[in-house]
Amino acid sequence: MRHQKGNHPMNMCIGFRMSYLRNQTINLIMNGHLSTTKTRAKQIQRFAEKIVTVARTGTDFNTIRRVNELLPYSKDACKKLIAEIAPRYTQRPGGYTRVIPLGRRPSDTAPIARIEWV
Repeated sequence: MRHQKGNHPMNMCIGFRMSYLRNQTINLIMNGHLSTTKTRAKQIQRFAEKIVTVARTGTDFNTIRRVNELLPYSKDACKKLIAEIAPRYTQRPGGYTRVIPLGRRPSDTAPIARIEWV
C-alpha cells in the first residue's frame, strides 16, 4: 500500500529523480520558465518552492549553505536564486510558481505544462 507517499516516483529510482529535479529547478531559475509533462512540472514545482522558502530568509551563511546543498550543480543558479528571485517573495506565504497546461504532445499525447515564476 502507498499510504502517505508524497512524491510521485516518475518511473525513476531516487538518485535519478533527485538529480532530475535539481537540474530542472536550475533550468527554471536560470531561464524563468520550463516546459515539460504535467506530472513532472508538479514535482518540480514542489521542489522549487521548498528551495525558495529556504532562500528567502536572507543572505546569511546558513541560507547559502542550505541552498548549495539542495542545488549542488550550479553556483550561478544559487546566487541568482538568493539575490534576485527569493527577495521578490519575502512577503508571500507560498505559491511562488504556476503551472499552465499547454495541451497534449502530438507523439504520445502526454499532457504538457509550462512552469514559471509568479
